[in-house]
Amino acid sequence: MKQTRAIALAILTGITVIGTTGCAVMRGQTDAATYVDDRAITTAVKAKLLEDKSTGGLSINVDTLNGTVALSGFAKSQTEKDMAGRIAASTKGVREVRNNLVVRP
Repeated sequence: MKQTRAIALAILTGITVIGTTGCAVMRGQTDAATYVDDRAITTAVKAKLLEDKSTGGLSINVDTLNGTVALSGFAKSQTEKDMAGRIAASTKGVREVRNNLVVRP
């Protein structure tokens, strides 16, 4: 009987540990704080792109993972693409920018 209780307790403890730590790590981030930081960076970059009159902020997607910002979508010109990259790079917390914007003819 004691052995069964010990096994059941060990299983429940394992499930609890897995359940509580699994929620903290999303999309490859190392911890919950990194996830929150990435969300804040994404929001800041998107806001700057929408504020800037020379970029089409609505047609640019922004994703952040561990401080690396990936820009995707479409730009009207190479100048707009370059400006979006500079805006993203100048945002606090950004470590790297991957500018995957496609220039539409």
